[in-house]
Amino acid sequence: MRGGHTVLQVPVPQLEPFVIERHRHYDRDFVSSDPRFVHAHITALGPFLPPRLIDAAVRSAIGEIARGVGEFTFRLARIDTFPNGIIHLVPEPEGPFRDLTARLLEVFPDCPPYAGEFPDVRPHLTLDARSPAVTVASTRRRLGDLVPATCVAERLDLAWYEAGGCRVLAAWPLAGGPDELSGPLSAGQRPAALRPAT
Repeated sequence: MRGGHTVLQVPVPQLEPFVIERHRHYDRDFVSSDPRFVHAHITALGPFLPPRLIDAAVRSAIGEIARGVGEFTFRLARIDTFPNGIIHLVPEPEGPFRDLTARLLEVFPDCPPYAGEFPDVRPHLTLDARSPAVTVASTRRRLGDLVPATCVAERLDLAWYEAGGCRVLAAWPLAGGPDELSGPLSAGQRPAALRPAT
């Protein structure tokens, strides 16, 4: 598993059709075969701990934080671009995501967001990278009727990122319930792009 890393992230299934298509366009090695893995997400904390350090106590602490935050609704409509060219959607309100990151960072201070590279980390859902062929306008056109989207943050995933091996290692509900979700997700929990056709 050399070269990979973990991330705590909130999946956003509504944007999965767009984001997985861009993954296929740029690098198919990062398209996951794990049906629980949602490529469209908002990072809560990453890179996180290496898997060998994620023991029962760490999992329990993550579960407690997830329960404390609870489910929340947010809207995705506004597209913005970071100075490095990353085109993204800004969740509104940002507050619940900032709160989730702050709670995680308080318990795991050795895992600063993006390894401390940025002084203020804005919650965002990555869409694309600006280039001569990709602009905010072209991205908005590609999104079509996927946005605006009203979304519900329902769970926190611990994901493993590695070429050829992206997958979900664990997941916790952002509400009362089990400490940790296990096994395959129910049809209602899976992204629409991965549900069987009816």
